[in-house]
Amino acid sequence: MNTGIKNLTQGPIRSQLFNLAMPIMATSFIQMAYSLTDMAWVGRIGSEAAAAVGAVGILIWMSSSIALLNKVGSEVSVGQSIGAQNFDDARKFASHNISIALIISVIWGTILFGGAHFIIQIYELEASISENAVSYLRIVSTALPFTFLSAAFTGIYNAAGRSKIPFYISGTGLILNIALDPLFIFGFRLGTDGAAYATWIAQGFVFLLFVYQLRYKNRLFGYFPFICKLQKKYTQRILKLGVPVAGFNTLFAFVNMFLGRTASAVGGHIGLMSLTTGGQIEAITWNTSQGFSTGLGAFIAQNYAAGQTHRVVKAWHTTLWMTFIFGTFCTLLFICFGKEVFSVFVPEPKAYLAGGEYLLIMGYSQLFMMLEITMQGVFYGIGKTIPPAIISIALNYLRIPLAIFLVKQGMGVNGIWWAISITSILKGLILTVWFILIKHKVIHNVSTCK
Repeated sequence: MNTGIKNLTQGPIRSQLFNLAMPIMATSFIQMAYSLTDMAWVGRIGSEAAAAVGAVGILIWMSSSIALLNKVGSEVSVGQSIGAQNFDDARKFASHNISIALIISVIWGTILFGGAHFIIQIYELEASISENAVSYLRIVSTALPFTFLSAAFTGIYNAAGRSKIPFYISGTGLILNIALDPLFIFGFRLGTDGAAYATWIAQGFVFLLFVYQLRYKNRLFGYFPFICKLQKKYTQRILKLGVPVAGFNTLFAFVNMFLGRTASAVGGHIGLMSLTTGGQIEAITWNTSQGFSTGLGAFIAQNYAAGQTHRVVKAWHTTLWMTFIFGTFCTLLFICFGKEVFSVFVPEPKAYLAGGEYLLIMGYSQLFMMLEITMQGVFYGIGKTIPPAIISIALNYLRIPLAIFLVKQGMGVNGIWWAISITSILKGLILTVWFILIKHKVIHNVSTCK
């Protein structure tokens, strides 16, 4: 009944974490690369086209945040079921996560498609930029069921310790997207719409590969249906685990929408472009730490449910060292070579000079951002998704008054960037202290139950 599952409760911790986290991290890079590939090609059209795609990029980020409900829901619920050797529950949690993901994606995609004009008006961009953004948004919104279901499939494979499979599938989709982008954007002369069509086709292909893999190549837990009648027991557990994660990430995206509007008001389309494109580049750090965090969460979920608390603590320490090394590299890269990195994506001088300022200021917070995301993995693995949500929501919303205050002090758009950087530093520090304070209680409770 445990077909296709890797047991993470025994064996060398460091190698298991590395082997689990690296494909997840690579998959995160691939998902980030979809947007970066679009941005790199669209940036050749000009900063206005980059601003249009960037405005929609915040909404795509919001969509990915909502999809975390079932990605994290799968990783924790299925992972803990595997750790407890309850494969019947693992199958049912997998089916429920996929069914819920489909329902949410259809509803959210309909909202974005129907409200595209109203949503894009928030940024107060020039008419031509807004028109391109609306068209781009409507195309990609119809692909959201593919995105949401693929996220749920990824979570299921991560929980089973088979993180390489989502990596290979997502990698195939990225290669297709890279090939189609220049063809659709320049070959067919579709401009920003061409980037949207290329992403749509690639995401649909990824979804089909997941379906083929689960049905014909690797039947996890023997077999489980993709669509099922929702039962209260499983639905409530998934929502309890996933809603806080999806909630604070979605609220984070709302904050970014406000900051994007402020950046547009203060710095024009160059200000918005700096935030959105710079955020995509900064995702190099974010996705690396997210890969380690997700691997850590899946590892902890199995070991926590099995009562292996010593492996939980050791895995936490090991992951901190891994993220520290990479975080230091990204800090130096952004601080020392921010303009050069930005120019790769938008070669227009005015654009990459402004974007370089963004990356410079963000560079000071990279280590702390990685620390925050790593700690999220620890909390998710033990089934406590609320503490990261509290910290994230509180400090992300602090960015709004702080940004307004710093702008009014004459700092311009740099005041917005400093508001983001300062709050990132605080989030990493506070969440780490929170876990240190409850660590002994968590270990004691598991030992007592065991």
